[in-house]
Amino acid sequence: MTTGSQSLPARPAWKGLEAHYGKVRDLHLRKLFADDPTRGERMTAEAVGIYLDYSKNRITDESLKLLLQLAEESGLRARIDAMFRGEKINITENRAVLHVALRAPRGATIVVDGENVVPQVHAVLNKMADFSSRVRSGDWRGHTGKRIRNFINIGIGGSDLGPVMAYEALKYYSERAMTFRFVSNVDGTDLAEATRDLDPAETMFIASSKTFTTLETMTNAQSARDWALRGLRGDVKAVARHFVAVSTNAAKVSEFGIDTANMFGFWDWVGGRYSMDSAIGLSTMLAIGPENFRALLDGFHQMDEHFRTTPFERNLPVLMGLLSIWYNDFFGAQTVAVLPYEQYLKRFPAYLQQLTMESNGKRVTIDGTPVDYPTGQIYWGEPGTNGQHSFYQLIHQGTRLIPCDFIAFGQPLNSLGRHHDMLLANVFAQTEALAFGKTPAEVKAEGTPDWLVPHRVFEGNRPSNTILAERLTPETLGKLVALYEHSVFTQGTIWNIDSFDQWGVELGKVLAQRIIPELESKAEPELKHDTSTNALIRRYRKLKETSR
Repeated sequence: MTTGSQSLPARPAWKGLEAHYGKVRDLHLRKLFADDPTRGERMTAEAVGIYLDYSKNRITDESLKLLLQLAEESGLRARIDAMFRGEKINITENRAVLHVALRAPRGATIVVDGENVVPQVHAVLNKMADFSSRVRSGDWRGHTGKRIRNFINIGIGGSDLGPVMAYEALKYYSERAMTFRFVSNVDGTDLAEATRDLDPAETMFIASSKTFTTLETMTNAQSARDWALRGLRGDVKAVARHFVAVSTNAAKVSEFGIDTANMFGFWDWVGGRYSMDSAIGLSTMLAIGPENFRALLDGFHQMDEHFRTTPFERNLPVLMGLLSIWYNDFFGAQTVAVLPYEQYLKRFPAYLQQLTMESNGKRVTIDGTPVDYPTGQIYWGEPGTNGQHSFYQLIHQGTRLIPCDFIAFGQPLNSLGRHHDMLLANVFAQTEALAFGKTPAEVKAEGTPDWLVPHRVFEGNRPSNTILAERLTPETLGKLVALYEHSVFTQGTIWNIDSFDQWGVELGKVLAQRIIPELESKAEPELKHDTSTNALIRRYRKLKETSR
């Protein structure tokens, strides 16, 4: 599906933005605020309990008008409707893109290949809820009759990053008598450290792999199986009491020893990085309970409906997506810093790395034409106030322009004296300092010696969004994730790329499968790689020999 025959740089709004950028690129936020006393209240938007202040961006009303025009010219409305209808907008894999169906309410209708998928979604949710309730209540027992207290999710990519982020984000709501760990890296240390202090009789593994063939996940799952059986006297029947699967490959799951009654499925219209609210979220449901999990889904759905129905000028994901386009394609900003001032969201930036960079890290358009404009920014970040004492120096006084998203909450989950007031004071101070800086005159007025003045000047004019919500709840987390999902969608639509495939992860995996037997072979293998790779393989084989 293309968005018209016209290439992006040929669209009237794009040409208008290029001309407009030349006029405003040196305009300072100090002047923008001085010229418009209402700017701080006017350039805001609010929906479903999320407040977005975008006034500290380097935009004027004309910038916004042209960006919104670009969204219209790019067919964003039609593309949104196509996604929600279940059309196969992931064209390179001929798949629908329906993470929105995962949180559609019971009774909704979303049709894929002539079938309403919403009842299937709720059947899996009900199965997850029943299983979670049995485990959490203690009705489900391990092979020796002991209660299951420890849970290890084995997955990688979307089967790991979503569950890890959600567990950390919603830890306040989790059952603290249960231990949750997450294994993804094929490095044996990851699994060894996750299991070293656990009792196999009290431990359950959730093996998450759609095909049940993913190299890293199945290598870890097999080693976890060996570890469990060593601690359970080698009885293979124990596997069915200590392993469950999130997969669609019943034959492989059964072959592994898992009862297919404890296999939780999902669909090919669920992309890995969009799957945390599918059965991939089983560990999340076990931790926070079915009721909280459904609140999480409701938060997702509220943002979905806002995105689907709200005019673009008040549409939170659209506004954020358009601002990203503005900085990426016109200012040349290559990165975005995501700065949650909430310790529970410490893994949120890492989660967004996959969501944004795997989605929009593309160099050709939907029809295979090389793009001649930048796509896909680099997302990174740390929770505040930690980052203030490490990388904020570069954002404030460095030579690079780094747009920032600040995320904060009006009410703390853990109220300790003045802590939350101090935390929020830092949010507001940082966005103010980034926007307005400190002039040489202001530095001199403080009595600073002339030679030191340049070092203490803050240029300012560093853009930021501030995202405020009342409190971090499961519902709020769903809204925040969906906000970024749909911002990514907005950017991908305007760039006319397929945000839902990820062919870029394939080549390295294929080559690794070729190299593994060359590393493990007892006889010297015949190597046909480049000279660097051949030399590295030989060097590694020698290092292996010296360790024996």
